[in-house]
Amino acid sequence: MKRMTTAAFAAALALYLPVTVSAQDGSTTADLSKKLSNPISDLNIVPIQTDFDFGFGPEDGWRMTTVGQPVIPISINEEWNVISRTIVPVIAQDDIAGSSGQQFGLGDVLQSTFLSPKDPTSAGIVWGVGPAVLIPTATDDLLGAGKLAVGPTAVALRQSGPWTVGALANHVWSVAGEDSRADVNLTYMEPFVTYDTPDGWTFGANVESTYDWELNAWSAPINALIYKLVTFGEQPVQFFAGVRYWAESPDEAAEGVGFRAGVTLLFPK
Repeated sequence: MKRMTTAAFAAALALYLPVTVSAQDGSTTADLSKKLSNPISDLNIVPIQTDFDFGFGPEDGWRMTTVGQPVIPISINEEWNVISRTIVPVIAQDDIAGSSGQQFGLGDVLQSTFLSPKDPTSAGIVWGVGPAVLIPTATDDLLGAGKLAVGPTAVALRQSGPWTVGALANHVWSVAGEDSRADVNLTYMEPFVTYDTPDGWTFGANVESTYDWELNAWSAPINALIYKLVTFGEQPVQFFAGVRYWAESPDEAAEGVGFRAGVTLLFPK
């Protein structure tokens, strides 16, 4: 008898849980789903996702990256929010990065902070801008860049009915770190689209593209994901899972099809 995977169990469980979610502030399922499709909404959330990627180098190595990403909005006055978005990766990998064997540990942390108006523009555009900082926290040389890098970040999106369409971008340059390590000069662009249903299902796609100006090379996995918003007592939770395809990647990097699964904890005000 085959064991049910965590992702399969979550999906099966979601089918039997109540579909009407109501937060303490009166937000409905549709309200919360729409806010979750906005990366700089006023929700306190903690997404935790795991990516599985394969096909690294001649040994067909693999990598599993689990990312915790707390997003904390801070109201500074009646018109503006500051949104803190921290990406903390924990990586397990085998037979990649030009070195046989396994590595496991913390990767480099990316801290982004957005200044964003509380109300959309007259055209319905939600936007935010601010700094991004790549912090060299990796516990193994093969899990991080070994450089402190800083630069700008921005996000813009429009929500119309069930649709959310937008893009997030940043660029970081290394400003300090180990002299023996390569400089960091990276542009990240993530166009995304989601469609929310009234009963808590969301269908989404994005491209998490990175251009390395030192290597003159693109990394571009395309993700197709399904999300389900449910509740445990008064605690709303969103499960998600999907597939990713590496449309472009440097030599010795991931190839082919990968997978993503995760959960987002919500803490509505």
